[in-house]
Amino acid sequence: MSETKATGTSWTITIIGVVVTLLGWFLRPGEFGAGVMGFGLAHIVLGLLDMTRPTVRTQ
Repeated sequence: MSETKATGTSWTITIIGVVVTLLGWFLRPGEFGAGVMGFGLAHIVLGLLDMTRPTVRTQ
């Protein structure tokens, strides 16, 4: 039986993504700000996807 459990790493990646996305939002009028914002959004998506991945337990 597989369980899904969000680990601390998943939450950390998601929170870092939120911070980087907000930084990109404030730098948004330029291309650099758009790139930073996209980088942060990618981390949010990857962190949330990692939370849905089943954990593997060894006994």
